[in-house]
Amino acid sequence: MILNKKILNFIVIISLTFITFWWTFFIFHIPFDINLVLSVLVFRILSSLLIFKDYSLSWSKATNKTFLIKSIVYIVPFILYASYYHGEHRFSFLISELFMYLFSINFLMYSYNYYINRSKIEKTKQVVIFGAGKAGIKLESEFTNSEYKVRYFCDDDKILQGRSIDGVRILSSSELKEKLLTIKYDLLVIAMPSAQKNDITAVYENLKDKFIDIQILPSFEDILQNKDFSTQLKDISVEDLLARHPVDLDKDKISTLLKDKIVLITGAGGSIGSEIVRQCVKFGASKIIALDNSEYNLYSIEQELSTYSIVPIMQSVVNKNDLEKTFEIFNPNIVIHAAAYKHVPLCESNIKEAIRNNILGTKNIIDISIKYNVEKIVLVSTDKAVNPTNVMGTTKRICELYLQNVDAKGVNISATRFGNVLGSSGSIIPKFKQLISEGKNLTVTHKDITRYFMLIPEACELVLQSGALGEGGEIFILDMGEPVKIMDLANKMIELSGRNDIKIDVTGLRPGEKLYEELLTQGTQSKTKYESITVAKTTDYDIDILNNDIEELLNLKDDDMILDKLKNIVPEFKHNKIGE
Repeated sequence: MILNKKILNFIVIISLTFITFWWTFFIFHIPFDINLVLSVLVFRILSSLLIFKDYSLSWSKATNKTFLIKSIVYIVPFILYASYYHGEHRFSFLISELFMYLFSINFLMYSYNYYINRSKIEKTKQVVIFGAGKAGIKLESEFTNSEYKVRYFCDDDKILQGRSIDGVRILSSSELKEKLLTIKYDLLVIAMPSAQKNDITAVYENLKDKFIDIQILPSFEDILQNKDFSTQLKDISVEDLLARHPVDLDKDKISTLLKDKIVLITGAGGSIGSEIVRQCVKFGASKIIALDNSEYNLYSIEQELSTYSIVPIMQSVVNKNDLEKTFEIFNPNIVIHAAAYKHVPLCESNIKEAIRNNILGTKNIIDISIKYNVEKIVLVSTDKAVNPTNVMGTTKRICELYLQNVDAKGVNISATRFGNVLGSSGSIIPKFKQLISEGKNLTVTHKDITRYFMLIPEACELVLQSGALGEGGEIFILDMGEPVKIMDLANKMIELSGRNDIKIDVTGLRPGEKLYEELLTQGTQSKTKYESITVAKTTDYDIDILNNDIEELLNLKDDDMILDKLKNIVPEFKHNKIGE
């Protein structure tokens, strides 16, 4: 069969050459010259044999590159025989025949390719692709061999509107809505992998009632380029609607921080820590010391990235002697401290342990890093450290005070403060998803409660970017966008799930919880060259007094006395004991 296909290639060359020359001789009113035709035929057969193995090219697997190769294969011999016969035949005659031949052979190949690869699947579903860029065009091509028929493209680019792709019209959003007044199509695909959250949300809100199902293509960073885009479509989720993509992410800046460096990451198995490990791998760290006191979390990230130079260390940051041995053995260049207890109600129920882990653990990391002269320390902080109403936020505020006032001896120490991340362990979205899957009502603590949200990878990239910016003592604040009402979030997740039977129960604020989180105390903000990152004003605190306060705090046994001491160190701490 392979031999037959190759022979067929030469039969096509011979047949087309005779046909195109006969036609060209006819329209130029020139007598047919068999010697010229045979000479050109020899040139073309030799060219097909010698250039790019043209004789073996599969027509059924042809691509745009195949059509280009075909053109080159026959242009090369044209240059040779046109030079030889230039005196006997007009150049216009020879080039006219060439163009006729190239058109014919490429048209035959394209027609054969289309016929062989045409979809044999019955088109039973109607799809609209929102986004007429490269991703949308690739999806339209892939839908050719599926049950979906692409009815329209939709794009807000006015230059594209009114045009078409492979015969499929490109409409504006308003034109599409008009088309859908009396009909509901099966699927809307949002093919805008680089779009901002606001754009995706606007598309969803504008068209959600016009389609039975809505799916979205992941962001460019998450798309697997070696797989069909159509296989990577996913149902639109609340993360897609809430995610914001910082426009000033500076990957070169992050690379300068991490490339070829030994990086120690505490809390390396947690939601934030594990993503920072992945980013360190991505940006070329020479070795990663992944430190965590959870066996399972540490095992999970170590197995996920087993092919990279990751050293798993099962340790607690409160054990100073063990930490010091780790620093002595590995001598890290960069330390990223993500280990902390972050769950507000649990910290309220376990005040002493929250203080021990968060404050003592951070103090140990800073002190040992200074002793071993690391280049940079980056601490992960929280918006709950601003005007704290709970123990967790207050412990993080004390950590910020310590890093700003300790004698760093030339070591660069900074912190980065941000709000909630989408999908982190213990966060609201996974909890809502679980309740929905179990058919249970969602619980919201207050109808007006709001929170800031950001995707884990983007938050971690900005943490690393701010760490690279740090010159010592800064508290960086990430721009988390607009706060989101948890009640709206719950309603949106119920809507996306299609579970109209699920309701929302308002349970009342929990101990330590407040309605609104703040990223900055008013009037303390200064700018960096990046819009997504700002800096909080330095707060002076005598380091000897702070050390004594922390030591006293750690030795107190009574919770009321501990709370009084926390208020003494952080005067803005207004403890919300019963969530009012």
